[in-house]
Amino acid sequence: MKMKRTKRIQKLVMLIPLLLIVCFVIFPYIWTFLTSIKPTDELYTTNIKILPRETTFQNYVTLFTSTDFLASMFHSIVIAVITSCISMLVSSMASYAFARYRFRGKNLALSGILLLYMFPSVLYLTPLFVVFNKLKLIGSPVALVVSYCTFTIPFSIWLLTSYMKSIPLELEEAGKIDGANVPQLLYYVVMPLLKPGLIATGTYVFINSWNEYLFAVMFTTSNNRTLPVSLASLVGEYDLRWDIISAGAVAAMIPVVILFMFIQKNLVAGLTAGSVKG
Repeated sequence: MKMKRTKRIQKLVMLIPLLLIVCFVIFPYIWTFLTSIKPTDELYTTNIKILPRETTFQNYVTLFTSTDFLASMFHSIVIAVITSCISMLVSSMASYAFARYRFRGKNLALSGILLLYMFPSVLYLTPLFVVFNKLKLIGSPVALVVSYCTFTIPFSIWLLTSYMKSIPLELEEAGKIDGANVPQLLYYVVMPLLKPGLIATGTYVFINSWNEYLFAVMFTTSNNRTLPVSLASLVGEYDLRWDIISAGAVAAMIPVVILFMFIQKNLVAGLTAGSVKG
């Protein structure tokens, strides 16, 4: 009896901090959602209540009909998907070269790639703006895709290299015996085994592109701005509509939540696959 009671107390002691951490993490999302379904007059009162006295979805109607939120969401999805595809294509081939081939300066090149990622992204802003301005790409989605790739590809190469090293080399040697060349090895042997790592890395690239604000506000115009810029534009000089901003924040989370629902299993496998070398 004493042993069982001691185990229950230990579980309770471990459970309470975990519950507090979960509540601390989830509470801002709950507060944002509740704010989005409150009437405007409830937000500017001295008597603050967590639950709304009257529930309304007029804030979402105003967001979708009176702003460019849906168009900005479409632009963000397109740019994030294209950036993810380009980053995965380039970084998968580069990581294969770093993981499988021996050449002079390999470690130096890897260190240089990591060094590029360690620089603050704001340092790239001025030179990229000068280049894009001369190429007349300001206001084009191409400018955002290229600028996002400058800091997503270096990290993706480092991450995928560790995943690539965890794939047994014997599988590729068996493929070579069967007559497969390098492209066939990549497509039929390496890529299926690298799928969890690609999903984990692609998710990182997608979320970074989805949430990025600095490059988006510099390289886009009112016709093709992305979601973070659109949400920031809801903050006026003399007007701050927290109800509509909260509705926009909740709506902006929906695509990411749907993405995680579909890739949850592969994402967990990908986050742990690169930690153990085969």
